[in-house]
Amino acid sequence: MALLRTTLDNGLVVLIQEMHTAPVASLWVWYRVGTRNEHQGISGVSHWVEHMLFKGTDRWPAGAADKAVAREGGTFNAMTWYDFTTYYETLPVDKLPLALEIESDRMRNAHIDDADVASERTVIISERQGEENSPLFLLSEEVAAAAYRVHPYGHETIGHLCDLESMTAADLRRHYDTYYRPNNAIVALAGDVAAVEAQRAIERAFGGAESGPQPPPVTAVEPPQRGERRVVVRGAGETDYVDIAYHIPQATHADFHPLTVLNAVLTGGSGFLVGGAGITNHTSRLYLALVEEEHAVEISGGVAPTVDPGLYRLTATVWPDGQPETVERVIEAELQRLQEDLISDKELAKAQRQARAQFAYASDSISNQAFWLGFSSIFADHSWFATYLDMLAAVSAEDVRRVAQTYLTVANRTTGFYIGNRRSG
Repeated sequence: MALLRTTLDNGLVVLIQEMHTAPVASLWVWYRVGTRNEHQGISGVSHWVEHMLFKGTDRWPAGAADKAVAREGGTFNAMTWYDFTTYYETLPVDKLPLALEIESDRMRNAHIDDADVASERTVIISERQGEENSPLFLLSEEVAAAAYRVHPYGHETIGHLCDLESMTAADLRRHYDTYYRPNNAIVALAGDVAAVEAQRAIERAFGGAESGPQPPPVTAVEPPQRGERRVVVRGAGETDYVDIAYHIPQATHADFHPLTVLNAVLTGGSGFLVGGAGITNHTSRLYLALVEEEHAVEISGGVAPTVDPGLYRLTATVWPDGQPETVERVIEAELQRLQEDLISDKELAKAQRQARAQFAYASDSISNQAFWLGFSSIFADHSWFATYLDMLAAVSAEDVRRVAQTYLTVANRTTGFYIGNRRSG
């Protein structure tokens, strides 16, 4: 059956996809709030509010919902990113009413009290400190902060330590009350359901939730970068890393799909937020030039779909006793080759196959289908997901060269090195 899409009277967008491959249903509730909606002083607040929704409600005290879903053999979790916060349950289809009850309740009735915020502050700060043990996190944070000087994409979802230490329960409640409203949310459901009946069940569960004022618009527009920016991070460990970022357009831009194919040429394909396993990059240009030649241990690239213009990232782990400068030179040479010479029809077809396969792995399950229904509706609409493969197939070799010439320029680049202890003196 075709996708059923409707909007309830309170503004809640509902997307339902029938999939009769297994007696399972996956429910995802999406809120249009994430890093993009934060500013200095409350960085990390969206992720912290996500944590607070697991503290329970009057109907579902802390831990009760998790246990109820687990008893039915289901999964229950959430995630926060640049443009969204989402909560989901995947469980036997006859237990779908349980998921609807849990999510409709905590849309408006979450407990965010002073005591729980104080105890969770320790957890959030510990999570931040754990991230800081990763050289790649430290490097990525510095590169993003250098690449963005205006847009909130420049800070990590976890937030800055100073903000995590100073935010109050009132800050979290204000954020929750502003963004956790049906008119700022999407319910995406996939599974062994009858779409019309499922739509009625969703309306019964969520229809009584009161809509609120439209959240404040995000007005930050990152100005064009007018010259290369470079950062060096020195820290623990024996390994060096390279992280190179280029500004690229948002997911709805016509160049997004050519950039996705370009990345497949260079690194074998982008990973997504869910799924994506099973693809190797051992025949990609940068793997052959860096890993096979023992300049790098691994190389990866990522083109992420975002609401506002984002970054194309290339990240390499430097070979033991290798040099970041050498890795950078090799990457530059491969990018220049893409800018000057058309890729062959054979290489284009291979890159398109890899990008398609990556997408297939990331959307093959019922849960992942529900994810993509909601996620694509955050930055575009569900048709972006439905037409993704057709858009990849339409990319030409000239498109790949054009986007390489347009975006992979020195002036548009932020380059970061992480230098481990062996070279930190």
